[in-house]
Amino acid sequence: MNDKSTARQKIKFRIRKKINGVAARPRLSIFRSNADIYAQLINDETGATIASVSSLGKDIKAQKVTKTEKSKLVGSAIAQKAADLGITTVVFDRGGYIYHGRVKAVAEGAREGGLQF
Repeated sequence: MNDKSTARQKIKFRIRKKINGVAARPRLSIFRSNADIYAQLINDETGATIASVSSLGKDIKAQKVTKTEKSKLVGSAIAQKAADLGITTVVFDRGGYIYHGRVKAVAEGAREGGLQF
């Protein structure tokens, strides 16, 4: 009974044991659904979300581009929000997904926006 979602959960927990976000260096967490992608900056000490961006935002959703290109826009948007908050470095949490495609596009967009990880 080891289907795809439980396998991803195991990978996600294994990753989360190793990484931790603090106020000075929050965790950049990614969630990917079939249609959209979400990115959050999380402080694990307090359990609070500092900033969040998704492909459902008005400015990103209005653009008629591919899902991968929308993911890159999400990455640059989260980098812009982080810069406004004075955050320059983050810990990247791929959420159990393979670092490929849309997840990689978010990371590249965030790096181009000025985030370091």
